[in-house]
Amino acid sequence: MTPPNRSASSPSHGGKPAAKPQPQAVQALGWLHTARFLTTAPTLEHLPALDVPEIAFVGRSNAGKSTCINTLTQQRQLAFASKKPGRTQHINLFALGKQGATDAVLADLPGYGYAAVPQQDKIRWQQVMANYLVTRENLKAIVLLTDPRLGLTELDQVLLEVVRPRVEEGLKFLVVLTKADKLTRSEAAKALSIMKLQAGGGEVRLFSATKRTGIEDVACLLWDWAHEGPDLASPQDRPAETP
Repeated sequence: MTPPNRSASSPSHGGKPAAKPQPQAVQALGWLHTARFLTTAPTLEHLPALDVPEIAFVGRSNAGKSTCINTLTQQRQLAFASKKPGRTQHINLFALGKQGATDAVLADLPGYGYAAVPQQDKIRWQQVMANYLVTRENLKAIVLLTDPRLGLTELDQVLLEVVRPRVEEGLKFLVVLTKADKLTRSEAAKALSIMKLQAGGGEVRLFSATKRTGIEDVACLLWDWAHEGPDLASPQDRPAETP
């Protein structure tokens, strides 16, 4: 498969028209736009066994995870942003691909680290999430969302350590620095440089839903990761979606 061309620039500022997306970016964004709700699960035991690549979105509450997912899929309310961050403790799965022929799944994991959540709930969910990241067999990639103004939190660091063995074995890993529009150009460059050192070999991208920064690049990465490899099931071999 020819890798998507990521040379297309994000909309420029200062009144200049935005560059048109490259064909590969159009393909990747069109694929993400097919996202639809598949199922929700309070624990790992309730997750369906799937043989298509799964891409998990994780991050601290208020890191902009729901906004990122909704922006990438071009859907306003696919990923639900609770008015009480950290209260929603379910894994939500979204199917990707033509209707009836899922070729990948997005997993939206609840935000973590929110202070108002009872300690016992924090501990329980951290255990569920760690088990998911370590044992989910069809997990192909992890996208960690973080606010670059805050840097990696202690829980972010713990997550990195949990997934490090799987990343070393080939699991794809991307750190998305959200809310990049809040940074000056020099701050953005510094945040990007620091995170590349901390990401342990993973990819790092700046992202802003407001200024449309990084959307095409992240979309192309996810497309690449979901479709690479000769061992992926063909559409006719994939399980039909649950109505």
